[in-house]
Amino acid sequence: MRKALITGVTGQDGSYLAELLLEKGYKVYGVRRRTSTPNYENVERIKDEIEWISGDLSDLSSLIEAVNRSQADEVYNLAAQSFVEASWPQPLFTGNATAIGVTNMLEAVRIAKPDARFYQASSSEMFGKVVETPQRETTPFYPRSPYGVAKVYGHWITVNYRESFNMFACSGILFNHESPRRGLEFVTRKVTNAVARIKLGLQKELRMGNLDSKRDWGFAGDYVKAMWLMLQQEQPDDYVISTGEMHTVRELLEIAFSYVGLNYEDYVVIDPKFFRPAEVDLLLGDCSKAKQKLGWEQDVSFVNLIHMMVDADMERNKGEMKYSESVLVV
Repeated sequence: MRKALITGVTGQDGSYLAELLLEKGYKVYGVRRRTSTPNYENVERIKDEIEWISGDLSDLSSLIEAVNRSQADEVYNLAAQSFVEASWPQPLFTGNATAIGVTNMLEAVRIAKPDARFYQASSSEMFGKVVETPQRETTPFYPRSPYGVAKVYGHWITVNYRESFNMFACSGILFNHESPRRGLEFVTRKVTNAVARIKLGLQKELRMGNLDSKRDWGFAGDYVKAMWLMLQQEQPDDYVISTGEMHTVRELLEIAFSYVGLNYEDYVVIDPKFFRPAEVDLLLGDCSKAKQKLGWEQDVSFVNLIHMMVDADMERNKGEMKYSESVLVV
């Protein structure tokens, strides 16, 4: 039985990846931080199939113990401070988790299981103020946030360990990827949840920032397949994973609101506090290398992704309404 160790397993990507690996017959180990109230919402269905190990990206000894205990064939480092907006007020925490944490994880693998195959979650935010469009593996980085800067460090330290220690280490430069499991602080989920709540009469408006930002959005469930494929190759390499399609935040609003029969212009309010200190105007990925070398393809379109997320948020909010009503009756 092949074994995999995943950091960030309770997050969006980690949960989809864990499901994929379990379906493929892997023994899956999940690294989790010790907290008073662990959040298993994304992995509730498979929680008992994962072997849990306590660990923290800031604590090298705990990571060495996790790699030693799992003796994983594949290590997927998905944990990070992953919310771009939070990286400005929390730059040191972002740097420690999203940059130095990668070094700690690589060191743990180098020390405890140097033949393990390692995946690092890089990000399209590394391209930032883009110098060419579309962006590909050879496009120079120009990050525009502390998060982007930290991801650039994580990306290059992965390359360095690959070249310095002959480790099988890959980076997936994933463009924006979303799902019903995405956190509410991310713009796609912020929109789809607000659409559901407005349709159900639970919310009156949606406050937004720059509607002209352009992004390449895909489905997280498709993207984790690319992570796995990278670690099945003969040689380690880095790959851009994207849809090759670009949409504005305005288009996102139009699709989400119209899906429930509403006009976004009646509910959206522009609020300056949601504008970034340094904006990333557009991101568009060229994933031709991944398609050619990995045989990877996306299955879920942008429109179907947004509809999927609105449907899930409608169900969630209906469930909360029923719960609230039952509490009031009692």
